[in-house]
Amino acid sequence: MKYRCIVKSPEAVVQLIAASYLRHGYYWYVTGYIPADKDPTQVDRKLIEKYQIAVTEWERARRRKAGLANAQFIRYDRWFIILLTSGHHKIRDSIRDGGEGENIKDCRRYPITLAGYSISYRRSGVVPIGGQHSWHAHVRIDAKTYSALRAYVQYIAAHHNSEALAKELAAIPFARYAPVRRQLLCLVRLVNRVRSQRGFELIPYSVLSLRRQPVKVYDEPAEPLIRHYAERIRTAVVGGR
Repeated sequence: MKYRCIVKSPEAVVQLIAASYLRHGYYWYVTGYIPADKDPTQVDRKLIEKYQIAVTEWERARRRKAGLANAQFIRYDRWFIILLTSGHHKIRDSIRDGGEGENIKDCRRYPITLAGYSISYRRSGVVPIGGQHSWHAHVRIDAKTYSALRAYVQYIAAHHNSEALAKELAAIPFARYAPVRRQLLCLVRLVNRVRSQRGFELIPYSVLSLRRQPVKVYDEPAEPLIRHYAERIRTAVVGGR
């Protein structure tokens, strides 16, 4: 079975983790970076085979029922992440023995960071009467990047005209997840506070594009399911002769 793990962009990594893996319980993770002197495709193959990541959905369901963890692998350029569900898994033993990565982290406590993004899994702040907290993926601009971005827009707010400012704010490249939208709106408020103090024209919130556009995740097309099972059947038949 072909396992797709190479994604096109940081936005694709964020989308895959936030929209798919977190809601299926892949809260624990290990990140790493492939050195320049190593072939990334060979590292992919080694990790996927070593930790038995490329398994069918049937096998994943069997493992969940048996109390075992499942794993997923994603690589963008030379950065990679292995995500795990709860339960025993070979990678946990490997890391305790000094294997890949430093520590297994829980994204509910330690956000995943990549290219200025911070991805975590959080409880909602509102609990219905008689109900329980719900959980959701939380994607925002990480604190260090956002602090630098605030300092930059605060400076240009007093030195650029309204047209140039509008273009700068509209061009901020982060995908428009709800927390990111709130951060961007705060930046516009900051800009307008600075410009109001100097009697300059204010910037309308409409300069921001606040609609998130889904991105293509993988470079290669999915292997048709029918081809996969046809190959399994053919192998079984040939092997039984």
